[in-house]
Amino acid sequence: MNPANALPSAPIRIVLVQTSHPGNIGAAARAMKTMALTDLWLVAPGIFPHSEATAMASGADDVLERARIVATLAEAVADCGLVVGATARLRSQYYWPAMGVREAALRIRGAAPEGPVAVVFGTERTGLTNEELELCNAVLHIPANPDYESLNLAQAVQVVAYELYSAIAEPRHNTPREAPLAAAADLGLLYEHLDRVLADVGFTDRRGGVHLLRRFKRIFARAELDQLEVNILRGLLAAVQSTISRERP
Repeated sequence: MNPANALPSAPIRIVLVQTSHPGNIGAAARAMKTMALTDLWLVAPGIFPHSEATAMASGADDVLERARIVATLAEAVADCGLVVGATARLRSQYYWPAMGVREAALRIRGAAPEGPVAVVFGTERTGLTNEELELCNAVLHIPANPDYESLNLAQAVQVVAYELYSAIAEPRHNTPREAPLAAAADLGLLYEHLDRVLADVGFTDRRGGVHLLRRFKRIFARAELDQLEVNILRGLLAAVQSTISRERP
């Protein structure tokens, strides 16, 4: 099978967050096109468009021309059912367990036919912030020499793009879902609703509600909630709120 002819109808979205150097945007676009990826989103880029981006794209000008520019990461992933953040370092236990790149590629391949999927890369110097990781429901880790973990942005995009290209070529045996994966925006509304209900019933973490909510996010991320399941959970939360309202004097 030719992977270029097997790409899912819902694009795999590469999202670059606050990229400071235009040349890195162009090099990332080139890395994408070599692996048949064309859907590039830029969140608040430092300088773009720019001649250096075009020069570093080296023939991937079409990827740059179609790139979507948005102000926030939330906007870039709002309609995505799976949002995978790329990180060079492992984070606190409250974030999702990091997958290897190959494992992540297979998971993305499985989710992409059902709706848009995003792979998110942070700034060149610091990567994704904790707040940006909060908008992801999975994390991939690119291992490197611990004595020299100097993988630049375009190289990271190339590694992920290659694994995606390879994964798409593999035979697939997916069982169709009853409903599509819930979009990131709808998951965000679920988490806000859950946070309100936790406060209403007095179910809080002694270290602060944010830690407890992160735990729930991890649970739901592992479950890969679809839209129907999110609707059911929000209906349950609404019923809890209704009961509380009736019982209060």
